[in-house]
Amino acid sequence: MRVIVFFDLPVKTAEGKRAYLNFRKFLINDGFFMMQESVYCKLAINGTSANALQEHIKRNSPPIGLIQVLTVTEKQYSNMLYLGGTSKKTDIVDSSDRFIVI
Repeated sequence: MRVIVFFDLPVKTAEGKRAYLNFRKFLINDGFFMMQESVYCKLAINGTSANALQEHIKRNSPPIGLIQVLTVTEKQYSNMLYLGGTSKKTDIVDSSDRFIVI
């Protein structure tokens, strides 16, 4: 399963910028990778770990702004359609080829 986090946090004040940077740092330190700006993704081994991850995100989310969490299966994730021009990033993990079952 994949847990995808979408967020829109206000950065007009110093406090808002600090909250944004702390939340982004939390996601990166927790193993999320950036799919695009304000969209981060992490692999979860099953539904239980995905639910635990959602609770962990809730506990570390800032009090202001919008944060959305979506959990999808690996098959749904691998069927994602990419549209648009060329991207500068080439390290996007978009298939189940790197999926490891422990």
